[in-house]
Order: sequence, then C-alpha cells, then structure tokens
Amino acid sequence: MPSPSVAKADLAACRALLRGGSKSFFAASLLLPPRIKTSATALYAFCRVADDAIDLGADPSQAVQEFLRRLDAAYAGTPDPDPIDRAFAATVALKQIPKTLPAALIEGLAWDVEQKRYETFDSLLDYAARVAGAVGVMMALVMGVRDRESLARAADLGVAMQLTNIARDVGEDARAGRFFLPADWCAQAGLDIEAFLAAPAFSPAIAAVIKRLLDEAEILYRRAESGIARLPLDCRTGIAAARRIYAAIGHDVAAAGYNAIDRRARVPASRKLVLALRAAADAALLSAGALHPALPANLFLLETAQDQPHPEPRALIKLLDMFERLERTQRAAIAEDRSLA
Repeated sequence: MPSPSVAKADLAACRALLRGGSKSFFAASLLLPPRIKTSATALYAFCRVADDAIDLGADPSQAVQEFLRRLDAAYAGTPDPDPIDRAFAATVALKQIPKTLPAALIEGLAWDVEQKRYETFDSLLDYAARVAGAVGVMMALVMGVRDRESLARAADLGVAMQLTNIARDVGEDARAGRFFLPADWCAQAGLDIEAFLAAPAFSPAIAAVIKRLLDEAEILYRRAESGIARLPLDCRTGIAAARRIYAAIGHDVAAAGYNAIDRRARVPASRKLVLALRAAADAALLSAGALHPALPANLFLLETAQDQPHPEPRALIKLLDMFERLERTQRAAIAEDRSLA
C-alpha cells in the first residue's frame, strides 16, 4: 500500500490559512526543513481550524461535536472533503500520531466552551496541556522524535506558549467574559475576579498575577531548550525561533509593566526576523543539559505518544519486502526441485 501524502492543493490551503491567522507559527515554519514543513503545516492548520470554529462559531457546543466527528473520519481514512481535513488525515497516518493527542486538544477547547475557571495553577496546567502541550507532542512526533525526555520538553514548550497567550489576552478575554488566571493566585494578590470581569481595569493586583504567570512560562521556556537540542539538527532552528518569538510576547507584556488590559502585546515582523536569525545562529550550540521531570499535567500525553510504534523508514520497508520476495522465490524453487526428484 502506498504511503499517504498531502496533495499540493491541500497543502496550499493550509499555508494560506496559517499565513492569515497564525503569523507567529507561519514565520517560524519557514525555517523548518522541507521534509517536516508539510506535515507540520497540515497538523497546525487542523488545530487552527478547530480552535477558530469552536471559539468563534455561532454554536460552540455543536462545533465541538462536529470536530470530534471530523477527527473520527480523519482517523478512519475517510476525511471530510475539505483540504484541511485531507491534509490532516494524510499526516496522522504517515507520522503515526495517536488519536488521543488531537482529541485532548478538542477536550481543552470544550473547556473553553464551558467557560471553565481554574482554581489553582495546577488545574490551569491541565488545560494548557490539552490545548498546547498536545500540539507540542504532535510536532515532536512529526519530526520523528519519540523518546520520553524530548516529548516532555516539547510538551513544556507548548504549555509555556499557552501561558504566554493567556497573559497577553487577559484584557481581551475579560471583555468577552472569559478568565483563565488561577483563582488562588488572584486571592493572594487581592484581586476580586468578579469585579474585574464587570469592569476590566489595570491594577497592581492584576499585574502581580500576570507577572507570576509569565515567570512560570519562562521556567518552561528554559526547560524546553534542552528538548530543542535533542531534535534533529535541521529542525532546531524552526522550533528555537518559535520559542523565541512566543517568549518575546511575554517580554513585551513585562516591558509594559504587565499591563495586558489596555493593550495587546505584539512582536513586529522586523523583531521576528531578528529572533529567527538568532535562533539560527544558536541552533547548533544548544545543549541537552540536565534532565527534568515531566509536568504531571503532561504525563498522559507522553504515555500515549510512547505507546505508539515508531514509523518504519521506507528504505527499510522496501528492503524487508525484497527479502520476503526472495524467500518466497527460494521456497518455490526448492518445492519444484523436490517434485522433480
């Protein structure tokens, strides 16, 4: 059976989607090697479409059920007649990405629909593991990385990015009636969550909580560097660039005194270019460093990914096929010799 592949037209649709709606990912993806870029683009496009449909759709609850159906169809090898779905189905088949990982993403998006609140930082990590840690692990699998330490660091990077997004969007989320910051941190800082949601305004209390969240993200960004060092050399620049670009969003929030209420942090294109060039210069110098335990919130992602067998290289499959054909030919020849004896 021929290996699945992403059609050129489907890939073009994925790229167009990300160019318009996921500029940070699109900028970093330009640095990925061609052997990885197609699968990464298809994977991220499906995640982006799911996020937008559930977050922005007229009926978010129905959108969750619809994307679970589309996920089932993609894994059954009968994707919807949509270029994003076709590209995603080909990618998960080729890279042997377990269904549990994209399903975890959709579960996290369903929590958004429920407008779930998070009492503690650990419960917020459970959410971040689903909506972003799962994406990090899937990207690692696309790159052919399946050892536990590397997967743990990929999940760390995804979670760090999500914490940065939450910090950046505090004001925007509050005006939409959403709130992600840990309730116990808010209580410790003297922030009344309901009063803040009724009239979102910058204050020393909200600044303290945002700072605390970004400090946690920085810890995970640093831990992620050792995982980037374990990636194939030609993949390191793209992921290192993504790490630098997302961290820079948090740095912009910090530079504004942690005011993510009255402004939305952005990293201009010129700055992204500088960060990407730095990532390229540093890629070969990154060190694997010390081992770190996986975040408890990410453990189920790692176990799922490690349970999946390694994809066999095409050259090996061809070699095994050749030996099998040779063995059949030899058996047939021996059987014919015996019949003539």
